Amino acid sequence: VQLQASGGGLVQTGGSLRLSCVASGRTLRSYTLGWFRQAPGKEREFLAAISRSGDTTTYADSVKGRFTMSRDNAKDTVYLQMNSLKPEDTAVYYCAASAGGTIWRGRNRYDYWGQGTLVTVSS
Repeated sequence: VQLQASGGGLVQTGGSLRLSCVASGRTLRSYTLGWFRQAPGKEREFLAAISRSGDTTTYADSVKGRFTMSRDNAKDTVYLQMNSLKPEDTAVYYCAASAGGTIWRGRNRYDYWGQGTLVTVSS
């Protein structure tokens, strides 16, 4: 499956962005999905994950209450709604898909990765 992330950009502190990730090649409904980010000089960080059906999500503490992950299996698309953005949210954001049936936080559990979309939050 190929993943294409989009929706990044420049936003001011306190603003919002919605990232999208569209799949091609195979339907997304067979995969659990995750969002990660990587800031310059830092390791790739788990943000959120969602079950195949979309009824279960989990979030990193750093984004809980500000970010919301959702999916539309009919459109083979997963979303990350990001509110109350802070300068420390600046990073390249990646979507990922796992063939496993469990919601994973570890990046080594994901089999497919999108190319990333840059989010820059200005102070």
